[in-house]
Amino acid sequence: MEKYQHQKFLVPIDGSKITPHLVDRAIELAKQNNATIDLLNVMQIDQLTDGFASTMEIDEDGTYTLVKTIEERLDDLKQRAIKSGVKDVHIHIRFGSPKEVIAREFPADHHTDLTIIGATGLSRVERVLVGSTTAYVVRYSPCDVMVIH
Repeated sequence: MEKYQHQKFLVPIDGSKITPHLVDRAIELAKQNNATIDLLNVMQIDQLTDGFASTMEIDEDGTYTLVKTIEERLDDLKQRAIKSGVKDVHIHIRFGSPKEVIAREFPADHHTDLTIIGATGLSRVERVLVGSTTAYVVRYSPCDVMVIH
């Protein structure tokens, strides 16, 4: 029987405390499998425009600055992976629902075969209010999902 190896890893990055551990684990697995890593941050802009923040104005400069900052942080993680020996690393920023983008849209667009995701980036209260993205991804992703604690 042929051993299956994952070749296209999706690593959603939210900047939480688990991020360094998550990236280290992805690097380790990518080197073992000679796999591609797609580092992804999903910006949920409706959080800023709905509800409590509805009085805030998000202008082009503010959005550009936010995207630039996230892009720089993702690029730092990309360079870390490359310096560790991963040959193929890409960074992506998407706008939308993190649950839908991570579970369905991105894997379909990029032929992901393994999503490596942190157990949670939220506090207990936040998980109750907005639900667990990780649980959603595990439930609805078309590809394998590895949850890092």
